[in-house]
Amino acid sequence: MELLNDEYFMRQALNEAEQAFEKDEVPVGAVVVINNKIISRAHNQVELLNDSTAHAEILALTSAYNSLGAKYLPEATLYVTLEPCLMCCGAMYWGKIGRIVYGASDEKNGYKHFTKGNWVFHPKTELVKGVLENECAFLMKSFFKNKR
Repeated sequence: MELLNDEYFMRQALNEAEQAFEKDEVPVGAVVVINNKIISRAHNQVELLNDSTAHAEILALTSAYNSLGAKYLPEATLYVTLEPCLMCCGAMYWGKIGRIVYGASDEKNGYKHFTKGNWVFHPKTELVKGVLENECAFLMKSFFKNKR
């Protein structure tokens, strides 16, 4: 049996990001996990839905809320392949996400760019950075290289 750890779940988020890549969406994927079980998964659908808020994190959170019948997820970990933007950080803050794990940093649109690195998450949220960072960054760089 494969060990269920941060790398395992980030690989699941990477699978979602690869689906976005194949659909010509910015390749970001996310999964929400509670008690080592994936509750929801999503990838960017901004182009498909013609909706600038259809980020992987927002879609994964909405799906988790719906499946659990809850508006808060303090026991959940959200895995996302790219550093969250400020909009997604706000959604995670209000959802009281217990833990956030991201892969690659986003120097242009990540929350750190706009907040100078100040804490923007719920006070009880734990943040883990850089899990499978190289794989996550490679997918993003490949996507934008193909666009140029």
